[in-house]
Amino acid sequence: MTSQDDYQSADQKLHVPLPDPRSVIEGTDWTGLEHAYGVAQDTPLRLLQLLDEDPEVQAGALEQLDMSVLHQESLYSATAPAALYVSAVLNDPRTLARHENYFTWDDQPRPLRAALLEWLGQIADSAAYGETSDEEEDGNDPGVTDAVRAVRGTIHDAVSAHLLAPDPTVRAAALSATAALLQSPELASRISGTTQVLRRLLTESPDRRERASTVLTIGAWGQDTTTWLEDPDPAIRACAALSPACADNTNATRTILRALLEPVVIDSWFLEPTAADPWAGEPLPHIEGRLRYALLSAATERAADFEELLPAAMASVPFCSNLTIAKDWGPLLATAFPSGYNQGTNLTLAQHRYLNALADRDVCWRHTHLITSWFDDIGLPADRGAIKALLTGSAAPGRNTARFE
Repeated sequence: MTSQDDYQSADQKLHVPLPDPRSVIEGTDWTGLEHAYGVAQDTPLRLLQLLDEDPEVQAGALEQLDMSVLHQESLYSATAPAALYVSAVLNDPRTLARHENYFTWDDQPRPLRAALLEWLGQIADSAAYGETSDEEEDGNDPGVTDAVRAVRGTIHDAVSAHLLAPDPTVRAAALSATAALLQSPELASRISGTTQVLRRLLTESPDRRERASTVLTIGAWGQDTTTWLEDPDPAIRACAALSPACADNTNATRTILRALLEPVVIDSWFLEPTAADPWAGEPLPHIEGRLRYALLSAATERAADFEELLPAAMASVPFCSNLTIAKDWGPLLATAFPSGYNQGTNLTLAQHRYLNALADRDVCWRHTHLITSWFDDIGLPADRGAIKALLTGSAAPGRNTARFE
């Protein structure tokens, strides 16, 4: 982070000048552009209202812009110039006005600047849809998506200037928007420089979630996160270990396996959405679902064999149920039986211990139609009684069990 004075001077380090806001308004033929509700002739007024002295007017203007030029995450011909204008006014002191209802579904108090950064990130995310994959057409009118993609470099110049902002909500919004913008193949050359800025944030920030979000973002870009494998905070070490660049790093794998021995501790690190309470907190970036599940997924991919994975698998059993099979014990079972199970074959000690622990857990066997496909793929019966019979009749050969204690 920087002080307010340093922050303002840092805004002047952009290598491409931002457009003049008034020039964007006056130099755009808004009557020739469209948004979700037709001709975009009302868009200039909404953009100008973002700098109104009344925070209520500002919030209402952003809500109207969101509904019109980014309606349901769709892009329109008015979206690109509107995004350019917003980028150009991010440094205006009037965007520091605080409000709590920028959008009907969002009552988090924060400066308008943070909400504008979030909005630009949503535009960038929509523009990136299908860009590097074979996904279906985005449904936008011809040329609209390309127009937004063409201005992402300018938007990134404006957004990245706020990565070290004094206000944590502004920093968080800038980080999220930056990550969305750098999905662009044309902006890939900016990742290294942006990473250097974020390294400073990781050094200076005392906030666990902010540091975790930052290291996860750096890792998602394929940048080196090994420095943070030695971080004093175990949560940051675990997030650093998740980086794809650490996939073959034995220290990273050990970090993940060690963390998974204490599932309760992992779940205490961050307030995350759960199936029981989807509004419990904000999800961490670049992770599908909860952090614990992401760590389990990485562990199943990186462990040398199931014997190495067994202590973490056993620690996860008290948290397994029929509803979580796709996230924890299903992938773990598949890893335990990489070639499937052949009837009559003796179980290994690790397989026997894990299956036995699962067989003892009642909630794993309710409504077995939820688990059948996993067992079918492995070749195991999806019936608790049959599993117990298999365990009774298939004792593992005697082995040194010290590794599993």
